[in-house]
Amino acid sequence: MGLDLDYIHGQTPLDEVEKEGLLIQSIATREELDEFEQQNIEEAIQWTLTSSMKKETILTEKFIKNLHRRMFGNVWKWAGDFRKSDKNFGVDYWQIPVELKKLCEDTRFWIEKGTYTPEETALRFKHRIVCIHCFPNGNGRHSRMMADILIDRIFGQEVFTWGTGSLTQHSDSRIKYLKAIKAADKSEFNLLLQFARS
Repeated sequence: MGLDLDYIHGQTPLDEVEKEGLLIQSIATREELDEFEQQNIEEAIQWTLTSSMKKETILTEKFIKNLHRRMFGNVWKWAGDFRKSDKNFGVDYWQIPVELKKLCEDTRFWIEKGTYTPEETALRFKHRIVCIHCFPNGNGRHSRMMADILIDRIFGQEVFTWGTGSLTQHSDSRIKYLKAIKAADKSEFNLLLQFARS
């Protein structure tokens, strides 16, 4: 039985090689996949709440990959590995390590110099890492968890609420979220700031 997924606006399709990385062969639908991924993500959230992560390790490739592995490693073989093909979105796959390194350096600079408020710093990081699109799948969810870790562990503030509805299914929350992302694409972060705290 193959994995046949329906995609909604804003989701990046998996190629056939990536689909072969599914660890749970009984999954056949988007709903089943979402359910297993959500269970895995909840385990990752527990880890972020109980882990004694060091501030200086958060903005590193190793941490960023490890978080993705913790979020999706029970479901996908390639969890925590950078994508190996180009997508309809994101930088060329071979540019991922360089662009991610630049982002981490920029973010460290923003923190050190107080360039932006803590919330805007976390959301600018979130926006840029999703634009890099490091992984075959789960980039939006991973970027939101990274923003939560930054705001909580580096700035000591409450994690973001990210609206009230599902962002993985077609919903009013997802429409507002995508509108906020499109504004951030033009360096206008007010909508994303409002959405993240709504």
